[in-house]
Amino acid sequence: MPGNTAPRGATIEIAGLTKRFGHVTAVDDLTFSVHPGRVTGFLGPNGAGKTTTLRMLLGLVRPTSGRATFDGVRYRRLSRPLMTVGAALEASSFHPGRSARDHLRVYAQAGRVPASRVSAALATVGLAAHADRRVGGYSLGMRQRLGLAFALLGDPGVLVLDEPINGLDPEGIRWIRQFLRRLAAEGRTVLVSSHLLSEVQQSVDDVIVIAKGRLVYAGELAGLASARGRAGQASAPAVIVDSPTRDVLAHALADARLAFEQTGDGFLVSGADAASLGHLAFTSGIELSQLRPATQAGAIEDTFIELVGEGGL
Repeated sequence: MPGNTAPRGATIEIAGLTKRFGHVTAVDDLTFSVHPGRVTGFLGPNGAGKTTTLRMLLGLVRPTSGRATFDGVRYRRLSRPLMTVGAALEASSFHPGRSARDHLRVYAQAGRVPASRVSAALATVGLAAHADRRVGGYSLGMRQRLGLAFALLGDPGVLVLDEPINGLDPEGIRWIRQFLRRLAAEGRTVLVSSHLLSEVQQSVDDVIVIAKGRLVYAGELAGLASARGRAGQASAPAVIVDSPTRDVLAHALADARLAFEQTGDGFLVSGADAASLGHLAFTSGIELSQLRPATQAGAIEDTFIELVGEGGL
């Protein structure tokens, strides 16, 4: 945050975490870690168990078994929780008749956070000019920012955010994406949940994917493209190739019986690597203006849907 050296984030450790409500298992033996200096997306369709997991992490729900800790310490045992972990689980849980400044003052006093942090947190999220307006008159985007201000109140090293982009317009989504990247660049641990991969794909480094309460993938976002799904098949390679003579290139690709489609960058060719396409162009006498591995956005999304089902769309 401006003028401050942000605290080093703690490692979030989830080990064998399970929660049953009667005969229903909401979270089933989850194990994963979330590291400082990175934005980690916590993904899965609605009802996958994400919010229950976060509530156990924050000491709001008691696990049936397993542990959820910050550098080995449970939330309830943190000596100054607001100065270690900042959380925003619900953007609409503010008293509509209270101003944003007064709302944060109440929590600052209860959490033994210096009063000066109220103005600093509001300024950080761009709400300084609206600090004395009643929250009931805030737009959804402003309430989302107020939720972030609350999470930042104690200048914590860990941020846990549940669906912070939900319902926002494109400008608000872009702002939050940039904001999350900045928090991670300061060395903080940022865990953000979403049921839509597309909402967080441009801002996360790592992803944790769960479905029906169980872990289905944990690792770097790029690795999701080659993760084996339920069908047990890895994603095929894909390459972007282009030429000043696109029609000639298209005929060569068709003659080679390669699957391809035209995009704004040229042709997206599936099932072939750059070396083989380069050789094809050379032997066909075709000049290439572009030849590179395709961005893995499509493959990542396909694998995500395969892992979690159509509920992840």
